Amino acid sequence: MTVALCLIGAVMVFSASAVMARETYGNGYTFLLRQLAFLTVGFGGMFALMNLDYRKLRQPAVVFTSLAVVLLMLIAVFFLDKNHATHRWIRVGPLGIQPSELAKLAVVIYLAWFLEMRNKSKFEIRKTRATQGIRDASLKARPTLAGGVNDLLGTLLPAMAPVLLFVGLIVMQPDLGTSVDIFLIALAMLFIAGLSPKFFLGAIAAAIPAIYLLIVRVPYRYQRVMSFLNPEADPQGSGFQMLQSLIAVGSGGFVGVGLMGSRQKLFYLPEAHTDFIYAVLCEELGFIGGLAVLVLFGIYAWRGARAALAAPDDFGRYLGLGVTVMVVGQALMNLSVVLGLMPTKGIPLPFVSYGGSSLVVMLLATGVLLNISQHAE
Repeated sequence: MTVALCLIGAVMVFSASAVMARETYGNGYTFLLRQLAFLTVGFGGMFALMNLDYRKLRQPAVVFTSLAVVLLMLIAVFFLDKNHATHRWIRVGPLGIQPSELAKLAVVIYLAWFLEMRNKSKFEIRKTRATQGIRDASLKARPTLAGGVNDLLGTLLPAMAPVLLFVGLIVMQPDLGTSVDIFLIALAMLFIAGLSPKFFLGAIAAAIPAIYLLIVRVPYRYQRVMSFLNPEADPQGSGFQMLQSLIAVGSGGFVGVGLMGSRQKLFYLPEAHTDFIYAVLCEELGFIGGLAVLVLFGIYAWRGARAALAAPDDFGRYLGLGVTVMVVGQALMNLSVVLGLMPTKGIPLPFVSYGGSSLVVMLLATGVLLNISQHAE
């Protein structure tokens, strides 16, 4: 399904960008060729990680090196020139690296390692000779660790410290969408590890003032929320992108207007080949095409969860479920934005949207998941 999504993405990137690329660069194949180059790099990395034992990633040298490299990159972007009024990219010649995308995978690896070290085992050592007070070592039960995931000082704070540091730097870029995505990935992994609901309620309570400061007190974000609630109030301004997306989706009907036949991509729908590529897909391929993409992501979620739950150790389980949440969660966020179920955010559709950093990271993560599936019990 990953290869199918990538192939669909390459076709739709060309369809959504050909006219704009010809007008801007004089070559309608510009974005397609770049996407194919990203796919080549991404597939190479995916196959390499698919054949690398995922348990090598649990080594502290790997975990902390990845955190340190991402942290340095997130800091470095503030000393580079802005792109679209944001500090999100590190430019290397014609290529651009978005450190916030790398931060997602680094957080998943770190939390998988940390939670395996700190969480209580599901199976306690059994007492077999109660009268003698002897434990039967032949059961090979996993040892229990005091505190577990609900230990505030021993587990939660150390687990969330790098996450909150990354989230804070990404918010400053500014990129609220990706920072929220990373925070939700971390919460999902903690929930999988057995986090008590009371901590979720505490996180929600603590988030209220942060939401107020980051959204209500920031005019353009507040305007996005108001436009989400009533896009018709400013159809030529803040509500333009959402309305054009809904028009594109609705225009496709059941079978679509045909490949390359989208009208909304002709300078009506902003970011047609990136964040809103699903709208173009629905317009050209209709309900059938849109449903096919949803089914593919559904299969990815099922296969990912199945492989993770069958992993032979806690690290594999946390890592596999973290990767699955990262990919499928981002897909749901993008689809929700395109369909008008969430305020507009710059979140690409995994494997389908144009963009090198997101595509390569998602393929690398999928390579790790495929390796976990090879060790499944």
